[in-house]
Amino acid sequence: MNLLSINNLAKIGREKPLFTEVTFGLQDGEKAALIGRNGTGKSTLLNTIAGVLQPDEGTVVFNKEAGVSFLPQNPEFNENDTIRQHIFKNNSPKLQIINEYTRLCEELAGSGTQKRYDEILLQMDRQDLWNYEAQISSILSTLGITDLERKMGTLSGGMIKKVALAQVLVEDTKVLLLDEPTNHLDITTISWLQNYLKETKRSVLMVTHDRYFLDAVCTNIYELARNKLKLYQGNYSQYLEKKETEAEIEANTERRIESVLRFERDWLLRGPCARGTKIKARIQRDEQLINREKFQTDKGFTFEVKGKRLGGKVLILHNISKNYPKGYVKADSTEEATPVIKSFSYNFNKGQKIGIFGDNGSGKTTLLNIITGNLQPDTGSIELGINTKIGYYTQNPTFPDTSLTVLEYIKETAERMTLSDGKKDVSASRFLEEFGFEGKIQHSPVSTLSGGERKRLYLVRLLLENPNFLILDEPTNDFDIFTMNILEQFLMNYEGCLLLVSHDRYFMDKTVDSLFILEEDGSISGFVGKCSEYIDYRTELQHEQFLEEKNKKGEVSPSACTSSQATLSPRGCTPKTPQKKLSFKEQKEFEALDAEIPQLEAEKTELEEQMSSGKNTNLAETTKKYNELLKTLEEKYARWEELAERA
Repeated sequence: MNLLSINNLAKIGREKPLFTEVTFGLQDGEKAALIGRNGTGKSTLLNTIAGVLQPDEGTVVFNKEAGVSFLPQNPEFNENDTIRQHIFKNNSPKLQIINEYTRLCEELAGSGTQKRYDEILLQMDRQDLWNYEAQISSILSTLGITDLERKMGTLSGGMIKKVALAQVLVEDTKVLLLDEPTNHLDITTISWLQNYLKETKRSVLMVTHDRYFLDAVCTNIYELARNKLKLYQGNYSQYLEKKETEAEIEANTERRIESVLRFERDWLLRGPCARGTKIKARIQRDEQLINREKFQTDKGFTFEVKGKRLGGKVLILHNISKNYPKGYVKADSTEEATPVIKSFSYNFNKGQKIGIFGDNGSGKTTLLNIITGNLQPDTGSIELGINTKIGYYTQNPTFPDTSLTVLEYIKETAERMTLSDGKKDVSASRFLEEFGFEGKIQHSPVSTLSGGERKRLYLVRLLLENPNFLILDEPTNDFDIFTMNILEQFLMNYEGCLLLVSHDRYFMDKTVDSLFILEEDGSISGFVGKCSEYIDYRTELQHEQFLEEKNKKGEVSPSACTSSQATLSPRGCTPKTPQKKLSFKEQKEFEALDAEIPQLEAEKTELEEQMSSGKNTNLAETTKKYNELLKTLEEKYARWEELAERA
């Protein structure tokens, strides 16, 4: 069933059309994404479809039975509204009943309230709203929204995005329009949202630069380029394959046209008499070919800068800690705050590329501000190497003089950048072009730029300063995929130290090779590996802990394990099928594993305590040893279970 029909949509920008002749539809259950460079009009198109902006031409028609929920890039809210009032603003009768039910559950007191509570229970039964109520409760709980009476004006940016997201997810609609839904969310929440959108039966049209998200959720990709919208069926990986094939075909076509034009230009230069009809048609065709819109490939700009060489001492953290001020509420929690950083020591070495992993409010930015000297620790000290030059990209950069043009602002730092080979350099203007500042915008005042454009400009200036220790706090929030590819290539080849905070898992996987894990109690542990590997490891660990608790309580699933068909292993229950009995040698191996596995588990616990203590001076080596032990345990458990089935 078609839920959305868009016909011949057009919107004019400040200087030229953003998009024209946009025609497409959204089917029931379809998951689609809009992608394209910054400034092509993706958000404008989504806002036009949502009815926030009026098109200059064309129509947008939703199926009457669909209903639409829209998450803008920067959600609007009334500071005095409670979270409950914001989430349940929709006039849906079902939502209003559930809202009153949850409120009465919290306020139940007195005979009058009890009477109304009984009436609401009856309505819940009559309209069969219990499954819907359970879904809403699950969404709010997963997003960490527990106190519905908190005022919107007291929330952090990350929590505001979660509340806005909850608002569109709980609504009883069939179409979701989402503009950058992953911005300002932590990685854990993004993973949950990815699975939610993948499994929901609702149709989704979204703008996002999260490539893992695009790959996992989307069934169609719409690219907005050269004012036109083009459909690529499949997820993001399939889009890339089709674009590569398309580029080869267009490049071959371009070569054939140029070959023809070389001959035709010579003919035109001879001044043919244009009296005959055939001659006129030929000249007209040649003029069309000469003035055609030429095929353009993505520039694929890559660069390595010639930075100052790091010394033997880079940067050392000596037992730093930081507590929130008394009465400060951490991470939007109503509970008393705990230390944000607890007794952390670390010695940075040349070439290390470390990502910082933690939920919103866990202290990622606080740690960066302490390292850069913008915030003093409560205890401990920071020792900076004599040759270490830090470049710090902050989430909200400041611009002292916004009357400067974009190019003037950049030239305050450098006119040109020398590349790593020392032989080539790049002008400031060229550098700006590669990060999306092309043409007239270079001569526009900084004051005229959007918030996202200012952040990109700040990054360009930071890279031109040639730091040898880069500290980046959420650099990808306002970048398109193409700009991120350029930054990724730079960071992959970067020879200095890198410390990165980002919610983009793909970006983290490409640029860092180990992680600082910020725990709930303020301790910081380490993990050698990629961000996606850590997420998989944590998911597996949580699953094992869940099974352990089930086994301890005797709550093993009857469908999975019965007394006659299963045996309990150290990791859960394993179906038992008739097999050949153990040989003498295998029996001895089985007994040895029974003794060895508890010893390895004890060693694993000891390493975990070392990593979380904050006193480990060689965190990278300990983490490496820990991951090797996990691999060994995995192999031992697999062999134990194999033998246990036949014991």
